[in-house]
Amino acid sequence: MSSSLTATDAVPTTGPEALSARTPKVDTARLVADMVPPPRFDSVRFDTYVPDERQPSQAEAVRRLRAFAEQTGTRAGGTAGERRRWFRREPPAPQGPTGVYLDGGYGVGKTHLLASVWHATPAPREQKAFGTFVELTNLVGALGFQQAVTALSGHRLVCIDEFELDDPGDTVLVSTLLGRLADAGVRLAATSNTLPGKLGEGRFAAADFMREIQGLSARFASLRIDGEDYRHRGLPAAPRPAGDDEVTEAAHRTPGAALDDFGTLTAHLAAVHPSRYGALCDGVRALFLRGVEPITDQATALRLVVLADRLYDREIPVMASGVSFDRLFTEDMLAGGYRKKYFRAISRLTALARDAGDESARDAGREPAHDAGQDGSADR
Repeated sequence: MSSSLTATDAVPTTGPEALSARTPKVDTARLVADMVPPPRFDSVRFDTYVPDERQPSQAEAVRRLRAFAEQTGTRAGGTAGERRRWFRREPPAPQGPTGVYLDGGYGVGKTHLLASVWHATPAPREQKAFGTFVELTNLVGALGFQQAVTALSGHRLVCIDEFELDDPGDTVLVSTLLGRLADAGVRLAATSNTLPGKLGEGRFAAADFMREIQGLSARFASLRIDGEDYRHRGLPAAPRPAGDDEVTEAAHRTPGAALDDFGTLTAHLAAVHPSRYGALCDGVRALFLRGVEPITDQATALRLVVLADRLYDREIPVMASGVSFDRLFTEDMLAGGYRKKYFRAISRLTALARDAGDESARDAGREPAHDAGQDGSADR
């Protein structure tokens, strides 16, 4: 979808532009319409998920989620138009679980299955929403709580990927929102991931999710998905940073490139609402950053996490000079309450840096340094 950019934000005809020169103006309709599976999950379906024969819960999950999607296609109480007829009463709020929570560790295919639910639900695109927990909180921040409820209440399905429990305020906010949506007949599907401190366990216990969402837990039936993590645990090794001149030269020979000084870009992010970071990336085919340095301010770090998610969703390679991405956050941050977000950002930016290295190698006629299909940061 196209974004509405100010006249000064038009993509120049020659040379790379700077993300820090863009100030996207995005209307409410686009903010809601953009809540769809990201490009890397455009083509996933239940039929493209290959269950592990050694893990019967995977095939069972596909079966149950297919049924969930089919049931979601028809809202309880008929269509909105039917419910408005004078001789019909408003249906009572649904009782019992009307949502599903996919419980499993990294790499077992939860996001693949969640996106498959979205694709398989027989409802118009405008009646289905898919977004991460962070995207949902950003939507509420941009629209306000009541307007967000109004905007999503007409949906048949809302999917929340990577439900995060590291911020009690956000957890209560989103739980309250989902409770209002469930009362309106919207069906819900959610996933969450293992906290870095629990990587050895391989999963984030459903009991933690159910406890934290409190009164909303009765709305969800937990669906366990067992399996081996096909990705490595912990932080991936980040590629060697390039030099400033190398980054600049590569940006100038790359169509659709954006070139920014890291400090300028992180400062600019404070002036753009995180819900608009997706629009900030419109039309960008590769991002080039000069002078990456460790972040010591938590507000800046959290904004960068959101930008990393949007870059990753859109599969935009990132080439950078300065420190490597595994040194982006301080040790205190990686040990603190938001460590899950920071680990995810490092993992995703590292994957995008590898993508940039692979593209450079291909341009030079060399073999890529690693097999993209086995990238430890890829989602399934």
